[in-house]
Amino acid sequence: MAGGANLSVTEMRRAARHPVNYSALVEHFAHGDMHLHVCNLSAHGFMVDNAERLQRGDRIMIRLPIVGRIEAYVIWTRDVRAGFQFERIIRLDDFLAIIDQLQPNPRLRRPR
Repeated sequence: MAGGANLSVTEMRRAARHPVNYSALVEHFAHGDMHLHVCNLSAHGFMVDNAERLQRGDRIMIRLPIVGRIEAYVIWTRDVRAGFQFERIIRLDDFLAIIDQLQPNPRLRRPR
């Protein structure tokens, strides 16, 4: 991908992550539709644990509850894992609603 990602937010790998178990059908801009398993999520991005075909800089479009379609970029890959950064930050109230929907077990949610 020429030029790399033009992200509107700085990289936030250390942002608080929430464990989730979310299977998503995403649109990859080169490979078409792909099934990815999201295993953690923050307001800035997410991690998947089945990223065999992904490389740093790849762009995808993912559909999440509450916010709908949102673009994300691969920031890092390691083995079969990959970390994504959203092209924009998800608002806090929307993010909390997403976590409530994707992580119904209150013991696994971080305290607010």
